[in-house]
Amino acid sequence: MNYTYIVKCKDETFYTGWTNDLDKRIEAHNKKKGAKYTKSRVPVTLMYYEEFKTKEEAMKREYEIKKLNRKQKERLMKGHKS
Repeated sequence: MNYTYIVKCKDETFYTGWTNDLDKRIEAHNKKKGAKYTKSRVPVTLMYYEEFKTKEEAMKREYEIKKLNRKQKERLMKGHKS
């Protein structure tokens, strides 16, 4: 499986990414080995994710979510428990 995910950073900002191993990726973020953006904003908390069969689908969805503003991301996550 491939995943597109949103994490909430320590400073209350959101980061969106994709991975093929969600648990390992969140752990990497929290060990400051994830994305450059999250390194200074740990700990991060997984707030939302979607599953996809292919890497390409996950990457496409990541791109779509990254174009959303904060309010739109909050609406997307509302009611969804990861």
